[in-house]
Amino acid sequence: MKKKTIRDVDLRGKRVLLRVDYNVQVSDGRIVDDLRLVESLPTIRALREAGACIVLISHRGRPKGVTPELTNAPVARHLTQLLGVPVQTASDCIGPEIEAQTRTMQPGDILMLENVRFHDEEEENDEAFSLALSKLGDVYVNDAFGTAHRAHASTVGVTKHLPAYAGLLMEREVDYLSRVTENPDRPFGIVLGGSKVSDKIGILENLVANADVICIGGAIANTFLKARGIDVADSLVENEGLAGARYIMALAEHQQRPQIVLPSDVVAAFGDAAEGHVRTVSVAQIPVNWRVLDIGEGTIHAFATALQPMRTVVWNGPVGLFERPPFDQGSLAVARIVGQLSATTVVGGGETVAVVRRAGIADRISHISTGGGASLAMLQGETLPAVDALLDA
Repeated sequence: MKKKTIRDVDLRGKRVLLRVDYNVQVSDGRIVDDLRLVESLPTIRALREAGACIVLISHRGRPKGVTPELTNAPVARHLTQLLGVPVQTASDCIGPEIEAQTRTMQPGDILMLENVRFHDEEEENDEAFSLALSKLGDVYVNDAFGTAHRAHASTVGVTKHLPAYAGLLMEREVDYLSRVTENPDRPFGIVLGGSKVSDKIGILENLVANADVICIGGAIANTFLKARGIDVADSLVENEGLAGARYIMALAEHQQRPQIVLPSDVVAAFGDAAEGHVRTVSVAQIPVNWRVLDIGEGTIHAFATALQPMRTVVWNGPVGLFERPPFDQGSLAVARIVGQLSATTVVGGGETVAVVRRAGIADRISHISTGGGASLAMLQGETLPAVDALLDA
């Protein structure tokens, strides 16, 4: 981390405007998955121990103006349970009334501002809105890695008005993802899944020079298979990604590395995948009008063999239609493989994190990234505006 962190500043008695990423799903007033909240706890506790007053700022969803179902109130209630201390709420995220509320806070107090995206000026990175936000704190801390690829008022604009530092989660995310993209401990393996080749070509182009093994599953494997001349029947294919897939495979062949492992067998389905309409077949024998929805046992074994010697492994994207059994078995098997490796393992992307947690191996992963778009951007070699805006170390 080449930026200053909360370790580099005296925060006693200061109002810390802490940007967090609490963009979580709420159902019947309850948080569906609290990973992002849990991962922010070390920073919040460190700030409380330092004697700071903590003003939390976050967005939820994509509201059109004030949208009651996207209020931050349920998040504040859940955070109260996690911390064991009260988290107060504010009726808005800017304005004289909210500013006065922050000035009555005592060291250790926590105040959750209302959804910052209730104001259109947030995503516009509006100067006046950024200034209004800055009046709620003496110091700015960004711990919202999941939004670090966005140049919004609460991630970039506010840093023009307050000294800006990284939180502990931001520091850890950048450290791990920088390590695997810039100087991985080799041999270095990559597992890529998901549906869109266009999302992953940038990762491959950035990391192919360092990678020793690339295992490709999910719908993006269909595009790679078609690029190799294999008929994938009615499977999801991104035709505009065929040229990119051919380029990556040609580059690997020219360099004589990395080894690209594509599915050799797949789980295919016909129609609504009712009983009798699901079978495992060779990629050379996918039936007409059938769709590939998961990787087969032979491919799982090939992935395990290829990944076993790796010292660093990055995984982004499930290797099948994970949300619909029985097409979740390949992704769960890959999770168990990655969890058993004697390697530095980094998992990114919301669906991939869900796979790892459901497989029960989250505690065996070196780093689980909380940022989908931000982790993708770093893996593609892009800079993050919100990180750039922080004070240099």
